[in-house]
Parts: sequence; structure tokens; C-alpha cells
Amino acid sequence: MTDPSSSPRATAEAYDAVAALYAELARDALAAFPLDRAVLAAFADTVRAAGSGPVAELGCGPGSVTAHLRDLGLDVFGVDLSPAMIALAREAYPDLRFELGSMETLDLADGQLQAIVSWYSVIHTPPREIPSYFQEFRRVLARGGTLLLAFFESEGEPTTAFDHKVTTAYRWPIDDLAELAGEAGFTEVGRMLREPGEGERFRRGHLLMRSGR
Repeated sequence: MTDPSSSPRATAEAYDAVAALYAELARDALAAFPLDRAVLAAFADTVRAAGSGPVAELGCGPGSVTAHLRDLGLDVFGVDLSPAMIALAREAYPDLRFELGSMETLDLADGQLQAIVSWYSVIHTPPREIPSYFQEFRRVLARGGTLLLAFFESEGEPTTAFDHKVTTAYRWPIDDLAELAGEAGFTEVGRMLREPGEGERFRRGHLLMRSGR
């Protein structure tokens, strides 16, 4: 049985309800975490080395990571399923493109993107649905395109739900998530784990992948 609290619509409504507060907290979130910035910089270097095609941040929220990627020299736009988040992103970064949409069915042509960033954006997806999201990511990526995933890592435990401040989310073993991405046609390029910082509860996982389509 599908948990209605985990549906895309429920997730969008949950983020709509806290959008202004979330945007305020997220605005300078990268400043305190040099390892996170390093992962994004490595992603940007990888993308630039492969070409100059479009990059999508899927689940962009209020747009701060999209703007950071723009500052790293990428041709990037953001997609989010929360209308309130998209409105805030457009207001904060009027020079960038932000679109309302869902990661499960992207309004993009096959092979249209050079790269995708999913920065803590699949964390609310029930584990059984993750493979279909990865298939959709692979569909819209060009052959050899780059995928960056950021997520809450389970620290040796199986995939498990937890009480995220917005709505139910999941922590993943990094090996399990890498294996599912591999089954969808991605090859791992590198990974990074970091311990929780001040005010954080869980270890953070990052996977850099390449599409083999």
C-alpha cells in the first residue's frame, strides 16, 4: 500500500507550507561545509570537461544550489514540485530559469541534459520507487552525462525512514544507492561521506555517477 504522506503531491504541500522559513535557512547553508562545496566543484569540473550542455538541479527548492552551480560556470536551471519554492527561487535569482515539475516524469526530451544534480531531493521518495526515478534521470541524460546525488547516509543500518522536519524522509546505505543507480545504467565515478556537522543529525552521502546510455 502506498503511503499518502510520501506522494509527490503531499511532499509539495509540505514544502509549500514552510517555504519561506526553509529558504531563509538554506540561503547560506553551503558556507559552513567546505566538503559539500568541494563535491559541487568536482561535479562542475567534470561537467565542463565533457562539454557545455544544459544542467538541471532537480528538486531545487529556493534555488541557492542552482545559483552556486551557475557561479561555478554551468548552464544550469532548476526544477521543483513546490510552487512556493519555485516562486521564491525566481524572486531571489531572477536571472536564472526555474520550472515547476516532478522528478518522476520530467518534461524533457530523451538525452537533453548534460548533467543532473539531485541535492537531497530524492530523500522523500519511498525506497521501492527510487529505481523508477533513476530510470527517468538516465532517460533525460545524454550518453556519458553526469549525475550527482546527495542524501542522508544510514551509517551501517539498512534503509530507514526518519522524521525529517518537513516530511518523512529516508536514510540510505551508500552502497545500496550506488547499486540501484548501477542497475539503472549509471557507473560510479566517485563518492564522499562526511560526518554530521553542527546542528546536523546524520552522516551525509554523495555519489558522482556517469550515464552509460
